[in-house]
Amino acid sequence: MRSCDVIVIGSGIGGLTAAALLARYGKRVIVCESHTIPGGAAHSFRRRGFEFDSGPSFYCGLTSAESLNPVKQVFDVLGESLEAVPYDPFGHYHFPEASFGVYGNAERYRQEIAKITPQGAKEFKRFEERLLPLYDAMKGIPTLALRADWQVIPVLVGRYLPSLLKMLPHLLLVQASVGNVMDATVQDPWVRRLIDLECFLLSGLKAHGTIAPEVAFMLGERSHASVEYPVGGSGAIVKALVRGLERWGGQLLLGCHVEQILVNSGKVFGVQLTNGEILKAPIVISNASIWDTYTKLLHPDDLPPSYRKVALDTPVVDSFMHLHLGIRAEGLENLTGHHVVVHDASNDITVAGNTCMISIPSVWDATLAPEGHHVVHAYTLEPYAGWERNAEYEQKKREKAQTLYRALERIIPDIRERVVLELIGTPLTHAYYLRRYRGSYGPAIEARKGMFPGCHTPIRGLYRVGDSTMPGIGVPAVAASGILCANTLL
Repeated sequence: MRSCDVIVIGSGIGGLTAAALLARYGKRVIVCESHTIPGGAAHSFRRRGFEFDSGPSFYCGLTSAESLNPVKQVFDVLGESLEAVPYDPFGHYHFPEASFGVYGNAERYRQEIAKITPQGAKEFKRFEERLLPLYDAMKGIPTLALRADWQVIPVLVGRYLPSLLKMLPHLLLVQASVGNVMDATVQDPWVRRLIDLECFLLSGLKAHGTIAPEVAFMLGERSHASVEYPVGGSGAIVKALVRGLERWGGQLLLGCHVEQILVNSGKVFGVQLTNGEILKAPIVISNASIWDTYTKLLHPDDLPPSYRKVALDTPVVDSFMHLHLGIRAEGLENLTGHHVVVHDASNDITVAGNTCMISIPSVWDATLAPEGHHVVHAYTLEPYAGWERNAEYEQKKREKAQTLYRALERIIPDIRERVVLELIGTPLTHAYYLRRYRGSYGPAIEARKGMFPGCHTPIRGLYRVGDSTMPGIGVPAVAASGILCANTLL
């Protein structure tokens, strides 16, 4: 029977961040990962010489000294770094009526908007001017200084009082939705749809469901820190965190599935693995989702019934269809890396298959694909309900992938003739490989309609990190969750 100070269940970005920081500060840490590849939803995988991102594909501020990205702050503490390739425009949006570049440079972006709606561009500037002061106020308080309990108050007052005072005029904005800001600044219907799209790409919800600090952070990072892609893909971020964990004495166990969190008299004392082995620790951190933690890793009677019910009733963002392709690259010398395609303007952007995200990272890092080829990752929302591994499964996969192929044809008209490798992922794929409840990318908690639960649980010694603890679907949010949890324990 092995023992340590902290056991972390899952090697997603949140779990690795918490584990690496705790190891850095002297704790004996073991990370248990069910998969044979670390990284959770951010892991990468290789097939026939093509390196694919499984999830995140867009990054800001991984190397910039000006960045507020929590990942950069964690790397600095761990003594790790990344090589990254900056680029601008960072993508193109393709509506049925127009395609345009999306620039990190705010003035360039407004010029693109003005080509479609001059009045809308002026209103978008007012929208930015309302949100960016909140980003400026955030600059003085690094995420690495925060924790998830009342003791954050003396830390903020003692060390960051000037920045805290700078934040005071924006306190109402901290809890506001982006929709509130949009309603006060933007009337142009096209720009309102654009803002809804920006929010949807960031949080999985439209403007009225997304909290304002998320978009303030996004706009600020795009314009102040560099938009860049990590050399080696999302897996490079994971490898850097694993290096940091192991450099400071932490342990990562792959293919190590936790069957149960062990609780006695309301307190954690370890975990049991599927092979029957027990690992003992007074602290357990779950990087599994809120639903998987409370239904699969704990007995129902380990939690107060009312708390458990409220937690399990948390609304869920749909799962995804994924299309991973290896394609021939000849004739595509002017290809850019990120695209978002909206098929039908009369349909809501959140309708399954209507909004498709495309990443072609070999545009920036040629090592991700064999010479003369590109690697492509396209994905779109898809509900989990109705998917079964039955006789119709393969046919349904191909039918559902057609919306992604049609989106890709907006960028590469002859894409189907170029394919040399095709992998189609469904919500079942997502649920199986990531051990995610219904294959979801996280909670759909709308602004002003609920709060994210944070890292604490009613069980002494049990903490949680990941996308069901912090608002915002993406690497910065889950990294921040790991920081807050680690700092709270320290």
